[in-house]
Amino acid sequence: MKLADLAQVIRSKNAGPRRLTLDIMFATDADYQRAAQSPALGPEAIGRLYHLPPEQVTVIPYPVGRAIKVVMARTIMAGDPGDFDVYGAQQHGPLLGVEL
Repeated sequence: MKLADLAQVIRSKNAGPRRLTLDIMFATDADYQRAAQSPALGPEAIGRLYHLPPEQVTVIPYPVGRAIKVVMARTIMAGDPGDFDVYGAQQHGPLLGVEL
């Protein structure tokens, strides 16, 4: 099953000029548990997806809110030459095709 079919919300945003966050939220505890336990959402897999070493990816599960937050380094600082998404609002796209 694809993450996009399971999650209620998948979004991205800046966490300052050098960090990006990905928020993944679920409607049910069962959906959250399935995603939280999947290696497809671990630091290694997310790092491969975003071309980052796993040490630059932090995955924060939040069971009470049925959410998973991923914090990672931006490869280009927000607003620098070459930055194509100054707000970080379009960086969740690669997550949509993730198979759990």
